[in-house]
Amino acid sequence: MTAILDRIGRTFIRLFEQTGLWFDALWKTFTWMLRPPYDVGEWFRQMVRVGVDSIPVVFLTTMFTGMVLALQTFSGFQRVHAEQFVASVVALAMLRELSPVLVGLMVAGRIGSSMAAEIGTMRVTEQLDALKALATEPIQYLFVPRVIAGIVMLPFLAILGDALGVYGGYIVSVKLLHANPVQYKLNTFQFLDLKDVWSGLIKASVFGLILTLTGCVRGYYTTGGAEGVGRATTNAVVSASLIILLSDFFLTKILF
Repeated sequence: MTAILDRIGRTFIRLFEQTGLWFDALWKTFTWMLRPPYDVGEWFRQMVRVGVDSIPVVFLTTMFTGMVLALQTFSGFQRVHAEQFVASVVALAMLRELSPVLVGLMVAGRIGSSMAAEIGTMRVTEQLDALKALATEPIQYLFVPRVIAGIVMLPFLAILGDALGVYGGYIVSVKLLHANPVQYKLNTFQFLDLKDVWSGLIKASVFGLILTLTGCVRGYYTTGGAEGVGRATTNAVVSASLIILLSDFFLTKILF
């Protein structure tokens, strides 16, 4: 019994420590973000890495999510003769919730793990110590461009996901289930307003901050050589995904 309680206590202590390190890195990142010099070229390189290179996975994920959502919704609404609301449900679900969350999770798996592995390798090979010896702040040099890229590019990926998800629902409903195309288009925008668009973009931007910063923090505090880099990579994806899902609830509560 004592061993179990000891393990539970150590788990909570480790959780609080990791939370403290995360918020400390968040504060330092925003502090160094405002200080020159500004490596704009590196910012754009990271934006391409986070945004442009993630388009294929976002394309497949959101397109087929919209298609599956339309298929399931249509079969369910058909029981109560409410098929005309399928377009509205698909549009609202993609813009408010599914597109930003799915984009965040997919990019966390693709980019967050990559950042953790990259910075973790720099840690175990003492390259971070070399940066400090050269009077270069690792937070400004490594964290700031990646966090900026996540904050800026995730909303654009979410917009792309919105469009692809809605279009995927249109393809299934009109081409496969023979819904009226004109009525479907009208119903798509019937219940939408700007709040639905902006809420999804705000969520995506916050998720971009979470996944990039989590990947950087996990990599920065890597220990244990090559094995530690592997653990940091795995922890970065798991932690970022959990934080995204938890913060999604609170963001939804605040925005709506």
